[in-house]
Amino acid sequence: MRARIYQPAKTAMQSGRAKTGKWVLEYEPTRRQQLDPLMGWPGAGDTMAQVRLTFDSQDDAKAYADKHDIAYSVQQPKERIVRPRAYADNFAVSRKVPWSH
Repeated sequence: MRARIYQPAKTAMQSGRAKTGKWVLEYEPTRRQQLDPLMGWPGAGDTMAQVRLTFDSQDDAKAYADKHDIAYSVQQPKERIVRPRAYADNFAVSRKVPWSH
């Protein structure tokens, strides 16, 4: 059984960074999903793919995986690049591309 530990990125539907400070442990699927012949819905017999554990820190997630003998890989979060800009820069005279038509 293998798992991955990562820190989720913010969703496209949120402007803030809420719920991105937690670390998540997800099990990797052991087999492919199969379509149900009657309904056509995807499904699998692997219930561990539905388990998603959250932890306050990366060390807590690693300790849990080590305690339960789970092989894991850690994905480090990408650093966010913040370029501060002023609203007045949209209307600057020295702007290369005109703001309006």
